[in-house]
Amino acid sequence: MSHHNVIVVGGGQAGLSASYYLQQRDINHLVLESRTLTHTWREQRWDSFTLVTPNWQCALPGAPYRGAEPHGFMKKNEVIAYLDGFIETVRPPVREGVTVQRLAARGEGGYQVMTSAGEFSAEQVIVATGGYHTPIIPRFAERLPPSIHQLHSAQYRNPQSLPEGPVLVVGSGQSGAQIAEDLHLAGRQVHLAVGEAPRCARFYRGRDVVAWLEDMGYYSIGVDKHPLHEGVRDNTNHYVTGRDGGRDIDLRVFALQGMQLHGRLDDLEGGTLRFAPDLAANLDNADATYNRINASIDKYIQERGISAPPGSVYEPVWRPSEERTTLPVEGLAAVIWCIGFRPDFTWIDLPVFNGRGQPNHVRGVTATRGLYFLGLPWLYTWGSGRFSGVARDAEYLVDRIAAVRGGARN
Repeated sequence: MSHHNVIVVGGGQAGLSASYYLQQRDINHLVLESRTLTHTWREQRWDSFTLVTPNWQCALPGAPYRGAEPHGFMKKNEVIAYLDGFIETVRPPVREGVTVQRLAARGEGGYQVMTSAGEFSAEQVIVATGGYHTPIIPRFAERLPPSIHQLHSAQYRNPQSLPEGPVLVVGSGQSGAQIAEDLHLAGRQVHLAVGEAPRCARFYRGRDVVAWLEDMGYYSIGVDKHPLHEGVRDNTNHYVTGRDGGRDIDLRVFALQGMQLHGRLDDLEGGTLRFAPDLAANLDNADATYNRINASIDKYIQERGISAPPGSVYEPVWRPSEERTTLPVEGLAAVIWCIGFRPDFTWIDLPVFNGRGQPNHVRGVTATRGLYFLGLPWLYTWGSGRFSGVARDAEYLVDRIAAVRGGARN
């Protein structure tokens, strides 16, 4: 059995950030990664992928963005290069290709970590595997004809990799909206099942909306101070893009250009897909969020007397004349499921979860001494699962780890 003061499970940006601060504290630790470091960025992003947040928000510990375009949006290859530099900066003590199969308490204290490479033990453990583990695909997908190519958003690469013919994209969150755009720009016939995801402007009143929200302190609001409190963790991310220097995604414009929009996909009956009659409502709600964010920026500008270009209110450029609630599956070439992931913490054999299977914690600290979570969406702030905020969370947890170790020695 290999024993360490701390074991970090997961080698993405969260686990690497934890390792950075553990090394600064000279705390013995080991990072266990089931595949390779930062593999999801390399293997689960499409070819035209770009960040949707500006490069200046890339603030991993010891590796802030130093490129020539702080207000640009890194493409996939640039993100990978940035992460390679981060890995070189951290140089973590890591075992790649090691899957943690069970995490349990030891009778003598600390934790037992059973893996595909044998058993380890640790005084404290950071679970840094994020919250996106199992792709969500509805069971009725099994009844689609085998002639229809099905894949999850994590498997999509480019339009050329799909068979010729119309494509149904299910879900209009960040991935779904951007993948639908990617196919649309390539000249493919796209059907998009539009859900309840909100949207926001890319630029407003002369600046990136992210810059305004940063100045307004939005990205520093903790869950405990947010109006929705922990309910904010259930929010869907706003759709927008950093492609071609950044722009809005307006599904109504796509509809004018020939994309076929539907409401939420509900079921498959015989050879017909059934959609909820909620397309108009979903588009209206997304636009309401768009205008509400812009109105908050207007208020901020007015209260501080900031000189900026005039504001505006978005007015719909297209409305559905009817709700398209059916679509024959015959003729569809592919379906891309863009409805997210489920967390999978079944390997953690400890009483730290609520009735929904989500970990109970305060800023990543659980009630079980020495067990922490890192990299979850809204672990503490909006940036907790992102390049912009994971460093703050990691440093906070390592400070707690050091305090626990100091208390144990005393």
